[in-house]
Order: sequence, then C-alpha cells, then structure tokens
Amino acid sequence: MAGANLLLVDDEVSFVEILAKRLTLREFNISTAHSGAEALERLQTDPDIDVVILDLVMPDMDGIETMKRIKQKRPLVEVIMLSGVATVESAIEGMELGAFDYLLKSSEIDTLIEKVMAAVARKRVHEEKIAKARLTHLNGRHSE
Repeated sequence: MAGANLLLVDDEVSFVEILAKRLTLREFNISTAHSGAEALERLQTDPDIDVVILDLVMPDMDGIETMKRIKQKRPLVEVIMLSGVATVESAIEGMELGAFDYLLKSSEIDTLIEKVMAAVARKRVHEEKIAKARLTHLNGRHSE
C-alpha cells in the first residue's frame, strides 16, 4: 500500500523531518504538522489522508485530545499513537478512544510500516463497506 497518505504530527521538528524522509523513501505520501491544531487544519484541507501518526505528548493540545477531535471530524482516518515514554494508562486510553495502535518512538521503522499498512487496509475495508451500504440503499430506493 505504498502511496498511502500519511500525516505525521509531532512537536519535535527534527523527528518529523527524519521520519518523513524515511517514509517517503518507502513511497508513502507525507504531510506534516507540529501541533494538534495544525494537524486538524491539515485534515480539513486534505481529504486524502489515510493515517495519522500522532505524538502523545505535545504542548497546547496533547495527542489524546487531538485524536478525539480527529475521530469526531474524520472517523475513518486511522491514528497510530507514538510516544517517547510509554505508560499503560495512555496506551489504554488511546486505544479506547479509537487509536489503531500505540508504539514507542524507538520502535523499528519496519514495525511502524507494518502498523501503517494494516491501518490503511482497515480504512479501505471500512470505506468499501460504506460504499456498498450506500449502493444497496440507493438500489433499494429505486426498486420502490
């Protein structure tokens, strides 16, 4: 699923730049944001984003609050939470609120890519189900 559209959100500019380069080399389309508010703006202007890779600890709006707002506005967008310091509580909270997965920033790039691919696949399945339901609904209305 190379070619998927990812949004990287982290207040650490150098981390975002390095990760963006590594993912671009693997043929992902990358957008970046350095705050929760900027991430929400990007999602509003770019309807093609499939997965958000979101830092948990950021000033102003943390990753949990950002994810809540992402899921309110774009429920099909998958969110992978990243943190430099893992806590069981934050991982559980993120998953309960709809995060696709939770990884440490120190995770191997291949692990992140596997999670991204799985998240994109799940988003595509949900989109296909919605499209089929709409088609079924439309076909049902025409047969009345």
